Amino acid sequence: MSQPTAGARTTRATTTLAALGAVALGLTACGPAVGASGPEAAAETDWAAVEPAESITFWTNHPGGSQEIEQELVDAFTAETGIEVEIVTAGANYEEVSQRFQTAQTSGDVGDLVVMSDATWFTNHVNGSLLPLDEAFAAAGGDASTYNATLFDDYLYEDAHYAVPYARSTTIFYYNADQYAEAGITEAPTTWAEVAASSQALIDAGVTDTAFSFPPAEDYPAWVLNNLVWGYGGGWSDEWDASAVTSDETVAAVQFAQDAVQEGWANVSSGSPADDFAAGATSQFIGSTGSLGGITETAGFEVGVAMLPGGPVEQELVVPTGGAGVAISATSSPEEQLAAAMLADFLTSAESTVTFSSQTGYMPVRSDADASALYAEDANFQVAVEQLETRTRTQDWMRVFLPGGDLALATALQRILTTDADVPAALAELQTELEGLYENGLRAQLEG
Repeated sequence: MSQPTAGARTTRATTTLAALGAVALGLTACGPAVGASGPEAAAETDWAAVEPAESITFWTNHPGGSQEIEQELVDAFTAETGIEVEIVTAGANYEEVSQRFQTAQTSGDVGDLVVMSDATWFTNHVNGSLLPLDEAFAAAGGDASTYNATLFDDYLYEDAHYAVPYARSTTIFYYNADQYAEAGITEAPTTWAEVAASSQALIDAGVTDTAFSFPPAEDYPAWVLNNLVWGYGGGWSDEWDASAVTSDETVAAVQFAQDAVQEGWANVSSGSPADDFAAGATSQFIGSTGSLGGITETAGFEVGVAMLPGGPVEQELVVPTGGAGVAISATSSPEEQLAAAMLADFLTSAESTVTFSSQTGYMPVRSDADASALYAEDANFQVAVEQLETRTRTQDWMRVFLPGGDLALATALQRILTTDADVPAALAELQTELEGLYENGLRAQLEG
């Protein structure tokens, strides 16, 4: 990843950015200028002269089963401001919401505030569909300085933010604490070498047949395996340069994963590793912090969690962010945009984010949020929050910004992990596919 430069979003060094030690991944200043939704377009609005609309719409997929708590928060917002909000179920997942939002651009019947995931917001920005929200947010009385900087700067492009964090998560290491105790394992692994050793110890003790599970293609393996690849000093891309995927470091990391399956201490789940783990069918896996509440409730054993393991090159900044934010439509009126900014601030306030987290398992997104009640209810949640504060970095562009990039990565990883495919050759094919997707699709939009 590139080092911090003026005018760019950056990955965090361990000593940067506030008490949370946050990260700001960035697109460099030589990127596209999408005029319809760039900062210069927002500057044309005199926000001091704008009054918020009396009613707006909020498009969401109710992430983490949040329909009830979203309604409660919106009702509280209306009671406080008098602004009526129509909540629209705009899709079953982030992708469906994004597709509907893009399709609706021609009709103008779009949500004023819209849920956008880490992998969907950039496409909508490139299409000119999102408002650079910094000025509107400030005009609405929002204080963006209290967001976790890692999460907020996930939406930073050319000195403007295009969403604020809402339903956010990271990955975390889950383990069956009862099986650890039975096998005589006293501490969770802190490196991938220790994951291999713990896994073999579990098998040797006869407490499990499957010690660790990787996710299948449909369960975002590139997101989960970002941790392993970063730990080896590799990546899925370096900005828009896909050659990182065939670097010696990335090859070594993916080879480690393939060897783990072939040696028998790991498998590729046929469904959801989280479900396998909760059912006791696998002893360890890496999954979303958003699953913590459901797994803890379902599992018939003590659930342990730990920060993600490091690798032979990088031990700290190995945790990818994930989840979704809320963005404002560029085609809404200034009055609707201001009201939407007010709603965005309210939904993600220090108080609201803790309430939302308690009902869904997503992470508090404000640095001034008091999560002590969450810690008291489940001490594992504190591990997840501490990891968010100290070890996260935003994801490689070819996965989250490139249309089709994540699918290409997932398909390649599925083949590598479930067959004896030659790892360097398979990753070379993947690099060619990623470069084709960029050159034949996104690059023309960025330079247009």
